[in-house]
Amino acid sequence: MPGVRDVSAEKFISAYSSHLKRSGKLDVPTWVDIVKTGSFKELAPYDPDWFYVRAAAVARHIYLRKHVGIGALSKLHGGRNKRGNRPSHHGDASASVQRKVCQALEKIGVLELAADGGRRISQDGQRDLDRIATAIVEAEREEDDEEAEEEEEDIAEEDDE
Repeated sequence: MPGVRDVSAEKFISAYSSHLKRSGKLDVPTWVDIVKTGSFKELAPYDPDWFYVRAAAVARHIYLRKHVGIGALSKLHGGRNKRGNRPSHHGDASASVQRKVCQALEKIGVLELAADGGRRISQDGQRDLDRIATAIVEAEREEDDEEAEEEEEDIAEEDDE
């Protein structure tokens, strides 16, 4: 059975974020439309669904590793801190945003607190993520089968001419 590791990160995150949005279970804070995601940012994200995308990325990251803390997630989602005419350095993302994402995922049962600190994926969360990954792999297989059938039809038409 295919898992999260077998699917590209971009496809999985977009599919899981749309699943989270459709389910309507994820509690989205009221401040998501005005908050910056890091001190090095100048503006809030343009995408109105950025909270779902971040939640999907965090769930995938914690799935791939055994357990992860808020500090590691802040480093992961950080970026380039532009410092004027001085050289740029790495800036960490907002730990508060990471914490709120993890708390929202805990509330719907995807994550749970680890005994030795940090968060880890729960059994229900792992099953949920594997189900999404399997659906992506099956959709890719169907697309490949359709393309192969179209190519065979094109070849058959050329042979008839």
